Amino acid sequence: MTATSEPPLLAGTPERARFTAVLRAEWTKFRTVRGWVIAPIMAAVLCIIFTILVANGTHTDFCTGAGDCKAGHAFVPTGPNGQAVADSYYTVGRQLTGDGTITTRLTSLTGVTSTAPTNVAPTQAQRTRLGIPAWAKAGILLRPSTRQGSAYAAVMATGGHGDRFQYNYSHDNAGRPGPVSIGSSRWLRLTRTGDTLTGYDSTNGTTWTRIGVTHLPGLPVTVHVGLFVTSPVSFRTSASGSRTLATATFDHTMIDGHAAPSAWHGQSVGAGRRDFYPTLRAGSYHRAGGSLVVSGSGDIAPAVVQGLLGADTASSSLPFGLTVALIVLIVVATMFITAEYRRGLIRITFAAVPSRRRVLAAKAVVIGAVAFVVAAVAAAAAIPLGEHILHANGAYVFPAGALTVLRIIAGTAALAAVTAVAVLAVGTITRKSAAAVAGGIVVFVLPSIIGSISSGGAVQWLYRLTPSAGLSVLQALPRSAQVDYPYTFANGYYPLAPWAGLGVLTAWAALAFGIAAVLLRRRDA
Repeated sequence: MTATSEPPLLAGTPERARFTAVLRAEWTKFRTVRGWVIAPIMAAVLCIIFTILVANGTHTDFCTGAGDCKAGHAFVPTGPNGQAVADSYYTVGRQLTGDGTITTRLTSLTGVTSTAPTNVAPTQAQRTRLGIPAWAKAGILLRPSTRQGSAYAAVMATGGHGDRFQYNYSHDNAGRPGPVSIGSSRWLRLTRTGDTLTGYDSTNGTTWTRIGVTHLPGLPVTVHVGLFVTSPVSFRTSASGSRTLATATFDHTMIDGHAAPSAWHGQSVGAGRRDFYPTLRAGSYHRAGGSLVVSGSGDIAPAVVQGLLGADTASSSLPFGLTVALIVLIVVATMFITAEYRRGLIRITFAAVPSRRRVLAAKAVVIGAVAFVVAAVAAAAAIPLGEHILHANGAYVFPAGALTVLRIIAGTAALAAVTAVAVLAVGTITRKSAAAVAGGIVVFVLPSIIGSISSGGAVQWLYRLTPSAGLSVLQALPRSAQVDYPYTFANGYYPLAPWAGLGVLTAWAALAFGIAAVLLRRRDA
């Protein structure tokens, strides 16, 4: 063994400038080898081609090119930001022009749950049992119209999460805790001032507590305002979920403002479609003395994949193409270091730059940057092309907002960059091209291949503990604290959040890079 030590820096030469010079030298090495330049380009092309092939092989005939789906297939509205949302409920309301306030008292909130799972068609004689989901909702709703997916603000009581002020599907503010009961009624109030909506609750109708406030830009002068009830699918007794129906009793309902003189009008929104939250039966309302008794089923919340069998996502066609691209990038990353060992040029490199770790770091920056750019370009082209082909082939594509697509593209690029750096470290450890390529594929690619063709609990651990956890950056289906749902791999969800999964991959890369740095310093060139 020969020990190496870093010579003292030249006077007046900063450390950063020396690393910049090493980085420039490594980039020059990379770009002057034609095969190393062509291979990443081919990786991007192959990623796009295989993504297109996978998408082209998907034919369902559920939906037309215009996005209209046949009966029995899910319809998912999109919210104000293009995100997929659940938007079905029963409302009793009227038109409100200009500013105003609506106040009501909620004296009871009860529910029933169907004994049949959602994948069984409901019948007139369907049996039910008492019970209300934690996210059943009843309260006051204001929105520009009853079109599914439109903006809204609502103040409500829930089955198990107390009072809430929610708006635009993903925003949620907590109010007074506890359930609604005969001895614990809830007063609710929603106030409009221009584009500003404010929600309040109270126990006596005199002392009010503000729960939350929001601004809905572009809110028209005349809006729909009224009472609403909705109740989502329950998963307490069935893996596929059971339909539920909530019933709320309101009294002392008053509107202060320019409300339409017409009578209160009941309307079922979204119940006519087989969407994420199929109803137990149609909602309804009736008067009981001075009270309004309203029943409804569905949900107003971020949409999850619940009940949507065979749906595709913005990134569903990408994994296979990405796997092919990663294999090409693995070969390039290993050759970037092992070629110098094979030809004996590594001695010249270390003679010019005695700090071996600085050389390794420069190589990592170069190969990581190349992989990042290549994967970002490939994903940015492959995702819209694949989605277009899926639509054309009649497949239903789960709506994804622009920020979700950007996150998937950035995550794909980061996944490729971290994998390239990790395999560069493997090449440094083995110093043999064949061994490094084989090791990189076995450690960083094979687990994802096994996971894609397997099922069961073992797959969950593959995507939690192995480098395949990084594939969670492709997750397009949303999770939400407002939706009780089994977010399992079988339902289209990776076990880790996107950036947590990337963190697991980064930890593997850091381990390999650390071992490579230690061995590079201790071993002969």
